Amino acid sequence: MSGAAPSRWRDVGRRFWRQPGAKIAAGVLCTVVFLAAFGPWLSPHAVDQIDFDADWSQSPTLVNSHWFGTDSLGRDLFVRTLEGGRVSLAIGLAATLLSLVVGVAWGAVAGYRGGRLDALLMRTVDVLYALPFVFLVMLLMAIFGREPWLMLAAIAAVSWLDLARISRGQALALRGQDFIAAARLAGLGSSDIVRRHVIPNLLGVVAVYGTLMVPQVILLESFLSFLGLGVQEPATSWGVLVSDGAREMEEAPWSLLFPAGFLALTLYAFNALGDALRDALDPRGSGW
Repeated sequence: MSGAAPSRWRDVGRRFWRQPGAKIAAGVLCTVVFLAAFGPWLSPHAVDQIDFDADWSQSPTLVNSHWFGTDSLGRDLFVRTLEGGRVSLAIGLAATLLSLVVGVAWGAVAGYRGGRLDALLMRTVDVLYALPFVFLVMLLMAIFGREPWLMLAAIAAVSWLDLARISRGQALALRGQDFIAAARLAGLGSSDIVRRHVIPNLLGVVAVYGTLMVPQVILLESFLSFLGLGVQEPATSWGVLVSDGAREMEEAPWSLLFPAGFLALTLYAFNALGDALRDALDPRGSGW
């Protein structure tokens, strides 16, 4: 079985890259990530620098290197948009990774062990589902302050619940497979079976769900920042910039156009990658 796994993933990779949408989405995402990582160095302006020589809410121009214009305080929108991308992408990827680790482990153990442990773990998930998310974020921020890491933890605290249910369902299906029975006969304990056999067989579903979760988390961070519950000045994110741009849309439409455009492109790229990966992993087309 282990020898066939690399071959299967190579087949998945070939089917994935045959899709034009996957190539376009990967190109868009790589461009956005590259600009967010290195773009601010291309500008002579700092993220919080006020250009007193420029007009407030100056339109995009090559003058003074304000390629995206400036915001209402005279700060360069090009640098702030890309700096906001760093924050939004970092929160999205980190919260997604944390959610995947917790959700897969939780669901795999619950589904494989079954019985009372399964009931206890899944009732815990049900209780967490019942908590109002925005209220939870407000409560945490009232206690600990408005810190980016706190918002990341709050998002991750609820984002893993869906994955736990999905992983549990897959683990229930895998529990009766022949290779699991063979592992038990070989003397492997429950923890080893979950780690070596159950979780690796969940990677296909996890990979697809992960690519679809990242845009959800980024959008959630943007929503919280839009409400004023997320990233706070002097830091910025796409949600903060969209919120500021919405207030200035009539006088300075570029202040909304550029951050919202980057946000929309990123969401499209992740969703398109998830769709392409799901099609590549489709057993009807792969012969798995």
